[in-house]
Amino acid sequence: MAAVVRWAMLLLAIALGLLAIPSEQAFKDAASAMPKIQKINSQGPYLGIISPNTFELNPLLNSSSYSASTSLPYLDILGRRFRFGKVHSEKVIIVMTGLSMLNAGITTQLLLALFNVKGVLHYGIAGNANPSLQIGDVAIPEYWAHTGLWNWQRYGDGPDDELALEDSGDYTRKLGYLKISNYTVNEAGNGVSNAYNLLNNVWYQPEEIFPVDGTPEERQHAFWVRVDDHYYGLSAKLLNMTLAGCVNSTTCLPRTPRVHKVGRGISANVYLDNKAYRTFIRSKFNVTPVDMESAAVALVCRQQKMPFITFRAMSDLAGGGTALSNEASTFSSLAAQNSVDVLVEFISLVGSSS
Repeated sequence: MAAVVRWAMLLLAIALGLLAIPSEQAFKDAASAMPKIQKINSQGPYLGIISPNTFELNPLLNSSSYSASTSLPYLDILGRRFRFGKVHSEKVIIVMTGLSMLNAGITTQLLLALFNVKGVLHYGIAGNANPSLQIGDVAIPEYWAHTGLWNWQRYGDGPDDELALEDSGDYTRKLGYLKISNYTVNEAGNGVSNAYNLLNNVWYQPEEIFPVDGTPEERQHAFWVRVDDHYYGLSAKLLNMTLAGCVNSTTCLPRTPRVHKVGRGISANVYLDNKAYRTFIRSKFNVTPVDMESAAVALVCRQQKMPFITFRAMSDLAGGGTALSNEASTFSSLAAQNSVDVLVEFISLVGSSS
């Protein structure tokens, strides 16, 4: 029975892989990898660790706390490299997603479909929408949302007008909207009252989800996705960590970075470097980290009923506004290292708690 279940899970992974590679090659790769996957899973369960890119992956691989498996350090499947080893005494599978919600979602689904995973830990750097935090601080949000799914309202309609396909339940006005004309300025840069803009309004929408314990093809909706309750409670023990505040002997942050438990983080396929939108999104949703992957990881874990948590280190104040606002190029490596340090410490807490 277990073998049948694993083959079914593998077929799901292949279906995802068909987005990127020919079917014949997909089946060949899957068939050759299957015995190794079965052996790996027999030695689990594992913590799944998901990193956005090499910039954030390499500090973990180079950490003294990580030891790669000597028998099978990695396995390449359907365009992704899954690395096997331990962080402290915890067995882990590490995988890099690449940029964007699509890559993060596919990679997370592959991880959970192929391997015997007991929880997902996601980490990396992020833009900051919360001016009370600084570069290098690590935020641990309780909730994540994808804010890049919109219903773009036709010009001439307003907040009291029903959206296209709203009556069928496809779209909603419950989450609010961005009125683009509110950000009209004159040549002097001053706001223009009662302005009009052909781009009108965009309304934020929840994702359609299909949880494993639901009925196939019967959609549910999710906007704010909560991290695992146990993981979030455990993360309180990270708040007194000492984090790096200097890139070198002459380049340091104004204060030592800290770990913060925060309410919300958001993701979208947008690199946010605009102060006006950052200010709006902070006011609208009370968010802190802003990135391009975390909500995808959250939504897949939500549907697969998999515990997860995310750690994101602030690399810049999105869109500028402070003396340190555009120092991402200087402090990004420090932020990446801080996210890894928090991740590694959290893994030790997971091991102790279990």
